[in-house]
This record gives sequence, structure tokens and C-alpha cells, in this order.
Amino acid sequence: MVAPAPAPRRSIARVLPPSPAAAAVTMLAFTALLYAIEAVDQITGDDLERGGGIISRHLDGLWGILWAPLLHGSWGHLLANTVPFLLFGFLAMAGGIRQWVAVTATIWVVSGLGVWLVGPDNAYTVGASGVIFGWLVFLLARGFFARSARQIGLAIVLFAIWGSVLFGVIPGQPGISWQAHLFGALAGLLAASLVARADHRVGPVPLGA
Repeated sequence: MVAPAPAPRRSIARVLPPSPAAAAVTMLAFTALLYAIEAVDQITGDDLERGGGIISRHLDGLWGILWAPLLHGSWGHLLANTVPFLLFGFLAMAGGIRQWVAVTATIWVVSGLGVWLVGPDNAYTVGASGVIFGWLVFLLARGFFARSARQIGLAIVLFAIWGSVLFGVIPGQPGISWQAHLFGALAGLLAASLVARADHRVGPVPLGA
């Protein structure tokens, strides 16, 4: 009988994706898709934007939960989101692509539902900022849930550089959906907690002979 092997290294303790090149290509392709969609939207006179945005408390506006993060109000809006979208999305893949898909889906849906429930009347909401806020808070929080010194170190660096954007959850900025930011941030916190719990359930792998 061989003694139990040590528990597998927790994926949550990683700072960079296990396959950085593949993660970078994924995020670059995702970003290219956003630019292609914005180009089509501009050509069609913002038809995609108006038809795919979240319209709060309207049943037909529920479809916007799926499409709104892919749409932007202008090239300037998209450009402002590009760097954090690329960076946070890349870093959020440290747990692997399957975990990233689950985390992103959680943030995407919760952020969109929050906008649909409490967003402004007579307006549609578009943009990837809810997802971006979710990824940022996920990266800030998961190291504390996992008790990972490296992840906490990354969180400190990210907070020092990007922490000020978290003021975007405060109401009052014209033309800014604080609802998307707030619910995206809450979803990121939830995702960090769920990922850490799932990871902590991984136990030793017994070996026998």
C-alpha cells in the first residue's frame, strides 16, 4: 500500500492561465468579435444596439441579457472597455477554460438580470462593463477565499491600478449603468466564492498496489 499522494495543486492558486498562449488567442478573438459587431452596428445605424440592449422590466428586453455585453454605444465606448476586457478576461482564465466559461456565464447573467430588474425606464443598456467589473472583483476576491498568497498579491496590484473604477458602482454618473457595474461586481464575488468552495472539495488521491 502506497501512502496517499498530496492533494492536487489547487487551480485557484495560479496567477496565469495554464496555457497562456491559448488564453491570449481566446481573448483576442473575443475582442475582435466585439469590434466586428460594432462595425456592423455602425453600418446599420445602431440597429443591433437598439434591438439587442437590455430594456428594463420589459419581457422582450430579457433577450438583451444575452446580447448586451457584445454591443457598445460607440467606438469610444468599446475602446474604453478594450484593455480591461483583454487583461481581466485573460487573468480570469487561471483556473482553466472550463472554469472561465462558468465564471463568465455567472457574471454575464447576474449582471444582466440586475440591469433588467432595477435599470432605468425608457432606456436600453449595452456594453461589456458589467462583465469587466465581474472579472475584476473575481480576481480581487478569489485569493482571499482560497488563502492564496500569490492571488492576494495579484489582487493588491490590480486594486492599486484599477481600484478606482469600482466607484462605477455608485449611482449618479450620466450615461453610465451603475446597475451593470454593481451586479457584475456582486456576481464576481459570488463566482470567486463558488470557485473556492469547489476547489476546496478536491482531496488527496489514494494510490494502491
